[in-house]
Amino acid sequence: MPASSNGSTSLEFGVLGTAEIARKAVIPAIAASDHAVGAVASRDAARAERFAAENSIPRSYGSYEALLEDDALDAVYVPLPNGAHAEWTKRAADADLDVLCEKPLAADADEARDVVDYCDERGVTLMEAFMYRYHPRTERAVALAADELDDVRTVTATFRFPLYDRPNDVRLDPDLAGGSLMDVGCYPVSLARTILGEPDRAYAHAGDTRDAGVDTELAGVLAYDDGRSARVASGFDTQLVQRYRVDATNGWVEVERAFDAPTDEPVELEYEIDGRHGVETFPAVDQYRLQIDRFAECVADGTAPLTDGEEAVANMEAIDALAASAAEGGPVEL
Repeated sequence: MPASSNGSTSLEFGVLGTAEIARKAVIPAIAASDHAVGAVASRDAARAERFAAENSIPRSYGSYEALLEDDALDAVYVPLPNGAHAEWTKRAADADLDVLCEKPLAADADEARDVVDYCDERGVTLMEAFMYRYHPRTERAVALAADELDDVRTVTATFRFPLYDRPNDVRLDPDLAGGSLMDVGCYPVSLARTILGEPDRAYAHAGDTRDAGVDTELAGVLAYDDGRSARVASGFDTQLVQRYRVDATNGWVEVERAFDAPTDEPVELEYEIDGRHGVETFPAVDQYRLQIDRFAECVADGTAPLTDGEEAVANMEAIDALAASAAEGGPVEL
């Protein structure tokens, strides 16, 4: 593993699966970095071969097991359906490979905790791929909330997009841990917890407009014993919206296009604090590449990622509570 230009280890990644997020975002981010994708696997060998050719990946495999036996690899990226994240993260750890796993890390908090312990025991780096946390705009919003807003009282965060005409999409499969809360609602939950800390209870209402057995719309509240709260929402049934707002006694911070920020144009953050109004513009960056670079730095120096396993477990605990409240029709204590 040679050193990269920023001093971290230059990694060769294997990709488990041919998911669209890998093709559109993560593989290009790795290719643009000091790291490389060495192999891709699919349960369909022909599909893996086509995917490799289309994405300039030198090796392809017709099974995930075969990829994990590739001695040239240093790490794996896991963009499989949610229900498969835990198994293949653990199997990658068995192969002594560091793991960048798509969010959410597991199907529930108990499974996430098991995965984290498993990776810790084997000494591999584990990062949950919440790429938005590595964007400079997110870092600035979190810093404003912590350092300049007095007594933050509420956070409102939403991520919805239209999932139309795709009845067989894995995100609609309850056996694969689908649903809008798991797919995109995990982002508002992550943001709310980042600003407010761990909630004391959750309330939620969900709907299943596709009769799929998963939520296609969810609205929830994360409540705190001191009166603070977060309102979170997710869905597959309306047009794209992804935003958050942080309100405090002396002002607010607001972000549009908050989570899946564009890589090819500037983005903004707006605030009003102590009567001072501001709009800050951030140059175009690829937050997926920033995530890859930070992952490699953590592998090299042995530090815990910002979105490490413990953070993944805490986020899943809040998600589990929201899901349980929606199912039971009442508040759920965390």
